[in-house]
Amino acid sequence: MRPMAGVKNGLIAALDLGTTKVCCLIARLESGRPGEPARVRIVGKGHQVARGMRAGTVVEMGRAEQSVRSAVEVAEKMAGETIRRVLVTLSGGHPSSQILNAQISVGGHQITSADTRRVLQNAYGRMHLGGREVIHGIPIGYSVDECDRIRDPRGLSGAHLGVSMHMVTAAAGAVRNVALSIDRCDLELAGMVLSPFASALACLVEDEMELGACCIDMGGGTTSLAVFSGGTMNFADVIPLGGIHVTNDIARGLSTPLSHAERLKTLLGNALPSPSDEREMIDVPQIGEEDRVSANQIPRAVLTGIIRPRIEETLEFVRDRLKASGFDKVVGRRVVLTGGAAQLTGVRELASRILDTQARIGRPLNLNGLSDRAASPTLSAAAGLLAYAARGPIEAVETDAWRESGGGDSKLNKIGRWLRACL
Repeated sequence: MRPMAGVKNGLIAALDLGTTKVCCLIARLESGRPGEPARVRIVGKGHQVARGMRAGTVVEMGRAEQSVRSAVEVAEKMAGETIRRVLVTLSGGHPSSQILNAQISVGGHQITSADTRRVLQNAYGRMHLGGREVIHGIPIGYSVDECDRIRDPRGLSGAHLGVSMHMVTAAAGAVRNVALSIDRCDLELAGMVLSPFASALACLVEDEMELGACCIDMGGGTTSLAVFSGGTMNFADVIPLGGIHVTNDIARGLSTPLSHAERLKTLLGNALPSPSDEREMIDVPQIGEEDRVSANQIPRAVLTGIIRPRIEETLEFVRDRLKASGFDKVVGRRVVLTGGAAQLTGVRELASRILDTQARIGRPLNLNGLSDRAASPTLSAAAGLLAYAARGPIEAVETDAWRESGGGDSKLNKIGRWLRACL
């Protein structure tokens, strides 16, 4: 783990660019004890409704730019500071997770940093980007001869050095549109972090990261997952289903305005039925009818009957993706749910049943400057960006082999190299 050095005035800004909301957090990094990551203290927070976004992807540049500007301005006003650089989450662009293995000969001498760079270059040389951008390149573990699961091989001796790399890529167009929306706000892009990766860094405890756990971020337009084991992320995926789909189902099923459908979901929604649902009646205003007298009255059981199938479908997709990836066994019996949709009553119990595992609701950990109530699951991704800045995983995105393969020629990657040169 390495700290993000060179942060101006000790400040770092995190921008969670989601489908339904844009959240900006400004934090001051305070030095901790020797050998420990910097501590994060929130000094500014901005929250705005997201516009121009669909399933985590920018679809209207002007409206997305305005949402970002508004959230950043609110956070700057609260912090009394002006920011120039931001870390941004990415949940669109159909992210893809891949494990690459490579091995080189080291001739029996002591392994140096040059050897580790060479084996990483070898791993990147096996990639075929095909119009995609590298978002993360994380060494899961090294091997020296027959000994594997080594976190740092430098100083060891052996005949062969191997590495297992977790690569996450996304569609180049979606990545560049996010970068452009930041650039249009007169901000510099300090880096992109996959949304479930950020949420996991905020919500998982060290033992969960080490022993195996899956963080499921149930957002507005997407549901994303990150599998951790051995202290690193081993798999990530994004499913284009989220809380907004539940809202749309309620609006269509009850013929009510979207704003009221969201209110029904938030205040009265439940993913599991209860004995009193048939007896409890709720008012449902109809589309185009402003008179409260014309509102329909329905049993609460009808609302639950609309919500439950969509939540079940989303969790079944998560289960199937985990099983297809082969990481369902790595997760063991530990799932952490976070994001706005995870706060819906009954979701945790339904997740435990469908995924056949223990589940808990995850909230951002170790956040100073925010009350416990304010540190809700909806802030997980933004808080995770700050955790990434304070002690980001060692990545190897900028290697010669990757640049030679054409991966380093995009505007985003040039920005990334320039920023790293300045740090």
